[in-house]
Amino acid sequence: MKYLILLLFVLALTACAPKECETSEDCIPASCCHASTCTTLTNAPSDCAFTFCSQECVPNTLDCNQGGCQCIKNRCLAVLK
Repeated sequence: MKYLILLLFVLALTACAPKECETSEDCIPASCCHASTCTTLTNAPSDCAFTFCSQECVPNTLDCNQGGCQCIKNRCLAVLK
């Protein structure tokens, strides 16, 4: 009986957890320059079109195709190569 209650509790928590994304297309770098994390499209940085970034490839960031944003278990995560 205890296990059943625990299982139901875990299922309820999982069902109530907010989903950030359903596909990787729902995710975007969290900052305009040298992003190392990702976020949802709705929480994206305002307007990166007029942001000037240095042209260096900063290690451990998404710069220079070192990685990308992916939807993993309904969370937007940066995955480095």
